[in-house]
Amino acid sequence: MDEFFTLFIMAGALGMDAFSVALGMGMLGLRLKQILNIGVTVGVFHVLMPLLGIVAGKMLSTYFDMIATFIGGGLLFIIGLQMVVSAFKEEEGSMVKTTGWGLLFFAVSVSLDSFSAGLGLGMLGAQMVLTVVMMGVISMVLSWLGLLMGARFQHLIGSYGELLGGCILIGFGVKLFLPI
Repeated sequence: MDEFFTLFIMAGALGMDAFSVALGMGMLGLRLKQILNIGVTVGVFHVLMPLLGIVAGKMLSTYFDMIATFIGGGLLFIIGLQMVVSAFKEEEGSMVKTTGWGLLFFAVSVSLDSFSAGLGLGMLGAQMVLTVVMMGVISMVLSWLGLLMGARFQHLIGSYGELLGGCILIGFGVKLFLPI
């Protein structure tokens, strides 16, 4: 149960990136069918990327047994730090397309941090199926929420979602370094 709760919080933190970007996309005046497609695509990539990361992390952990925890914690810390830094950057004009290559690029860009997190989780021996399903579902739901809220609230939330997600990942990274 403890691992489930930890993975749930981590999946939410990683999904905050998709949520915050989806808030901006929500202001494009999308139809519900487009919102559904975007959310599903983001969810699929949030399954594939951590899955690839977990497989790579499990392979690496057999070679780095003793330092695997520190590497995983370091990766989570760095990902969180990147999310916090990008939350403070000025957003540039959106050139996002919601179909075809634009949608694929968007889905890959918001799920790259999930690959790195999967790498760290694989080194730590996290349950693969539970991890990737949770990341995919939570990211999909957060994307839908971001798109719908972006259409309604526009600039009220902004980068705070990404900032919160980054802080949570930093916290998990630091926790892995501390003997508890």
